[in-house]
Amino acid sequence: MRGFVGSEEGEEDVRQEAPESQGAERRVATRFSTEWSVDCVSDQTFLYASITNISLFGIFVATSSPFEVGALVELRFAPFGMAPFSLPGRVQWVNRSSALRRSKNEGMGIQFVNLSPEDRERLVEAIHTIAYLRDAAN
Repeated sequence: MRGFVGSEEGEEDVRQEAPESQGAERRVATRFSTEWSVDCVSDQTFLYASITNISLFGIFVATSSPFEVGALVELRFAPFGMAPFSLPGRVQWVNRSSALRRSKNEGMGIQFVNLSPEDRERLVEAIHTIAYLRDAAN
């Protein structure tokens, strides 16, 4: 676990990361902002939360009750106008509030794992749609 100072008003958060991700550049794909509901299932735990951004490799799930780093999860979400997704993932990092200050960005970064070629293709299509709509709005 390591602490860092966030960019908003000196906000201090505590972020836990999977050992293999520490010190490495994690952002290898463009992230796109979104507001989709997501069901996260891990072992016998069920969490209803929101996806606030997505890339080809993973999502950020905004929640004050994140799973532990390393937890395997099943992610179920349905982008507007598309068939629902049910994708496997692994919690790569967790952003929690510290005892002194509440984080405005609580949640967990989840990396997609073991995607089928069909799921990867559908994910690419969904992200291309987001990118197109974002560019059209600008």
